[in-house]
Amino acid sequence: MNHKPDTPRRIPVLWGGRLEERPGAEAFAFQASIGVDGRLAMEDIEGSRAHAAMLAKQGVIPPETAAALDGELRRIGEELAAGTLALDPEAEDIHSFIEGLLTERLGDSGRMVHAGRSRNDQIAVDLRLYIKRAISLLRGELAETLGTLLDTAEDHLDTIMPGYTHLQRAQPVTLAYHLSAWACALNRDRDRLWDALERLDECPLGSGALAGSTLPLDRDLTARTLGFKRPTLNAMDSVADRDFALECAGALSILMVHLSRFCEDISLWAGEEFNFIRLAESWSTGSSIMPQKKNPDFAELIRGKAGRTTGNLVSLLTLLKGLPYAYNKDLQEDKEALFDSIDTALTCLRMFRGMISSAAFNRERMKAACTGGFLEATDAAEYLVRKGMPFRRAHETAALLVRDCIAAGQKSIGQRTLEELRGRSELFDGDLYALLDPVSSVQRRKLPGGPAPEEVRRQIRELRKLLGRRPGGSP
Repeated sequence: MNHKPDTPRRIPVLWGGRLEERPGAEAFAFQASIGVDGRLAMEDIEGSRAHAAMLAKQGVIPPETAAALDGELRRIGEELAAGTLALDPEAEDIHSFIEGLLTERLGDSGRMVHAGRSRNDQIAVDLRLYIKRAISLLRGELAETLGTLLDTAEDHLDTIMPGYTHLQRAQPVTLAYHLSAWACALNRDRDRLWDALERLDECPLGSGALAGSTLPLDRDLTARTLGFKRPTLNAMDSVADRDFALECAGALSILMVHLSRFCEDISLWAGEEFNFIRLAESWSTGSSIMPQKKNPDFAELIRGKAGRTTGNLVSLLTLLKGLPYAYNKDLQEDKEALFDSIDTALTCLRMFRGMISSAAFNRERMKAACTGGFLEATDAAEYLVRKGMPFRRAHETAALLVRDCIAAGQKSIGQRTLEELRGRSELFDGDLYALLDPVSSVQRRKLPGGPAPEEVRRQIRELRKLLGRRPGGSP
């Protein structure tokens, strides 16, 4: 698809009958969209084949004309796929390009394909078909990325590390627990994409410009042929609606925010101050001036690209907010932002997966980071609660112990003597010390959703089950 067809041609515009003059070259290029909607060529061909077959069945065009249209459309698709036919950059849009080819090759038979159809419903069906396929690809990439996270988590069920709130060490958890948390977020992203697919799975073909057609079209037939669940309900809404694009862009924005947050963790962990993760050299870059540097540039780029998808969503929302129903030329601007978000999310999922699968984790450093910072303070408070002390008093007592330790230059409550502990509460006893160890703390947090290894194993099993079925429990 890198060369022009052998015979240059001037593809006619589909609206040329009304206007005596065509816009100048620069103006025409400004309003053309072939450079963006050219990627919808296969969807446009598929929609046209279904439409032509329906027109023949309904007696609108002769069966032999429909057969000729179908054969030529199939050939155009094959030529585009093989690279023997190039998109003409002078065409106004993908619809004009393909219909122009049909007319050039079939004469008046090519001119029959557009009966009962407008570019308004044509682009709506093309875009819906494209997004349906994109969602399938995205959910597949998400499933592979989830699998990578869960595989890595299973290798680190006993890798102790600090959990953080406010970017300060909070309580002991495990790396498996942290990775499973990421996996939960990505699984919701898969569900959101499925939800978006459920609502966009309606066929707008046959809606015309906004009011349908007086021709005896069978919208149910074209919907079934194209793999949609049903036709859209209202023709005006069909051509005005871009909710499906917004939902997809919104789901991708949330997905990219998740990846961005994960990559923020990775960028922090890769620094010497944390030293929790060693990214593979093939997933790092160096500095042009500082020879010692090994930078987490892939994580940082994913984090940065989340801004693109957020911007694309805002662009779509802004594009739509002032448009009167139904179709307006402004809607031509919907595709570039959406396509960019789809491309960005697909690429970033692949990059993130490769980066994680090749990384090594510093178990010793992670466990050592659980000492200091008084991550055991909540365990001390809950110890007192089990002894009968009201939680608010227990919380205050543990906080006073932390203050005592800081004043004495001690790094953990476990460094206090039993006598010193009892100076704050007589409920303390020698059995407290074993409970303050980070490994013990994690193992005892067995409640559903907790970080105990046996509970994280259950979470991983549940997430793997969810990978094998669609939302709502269907296979």
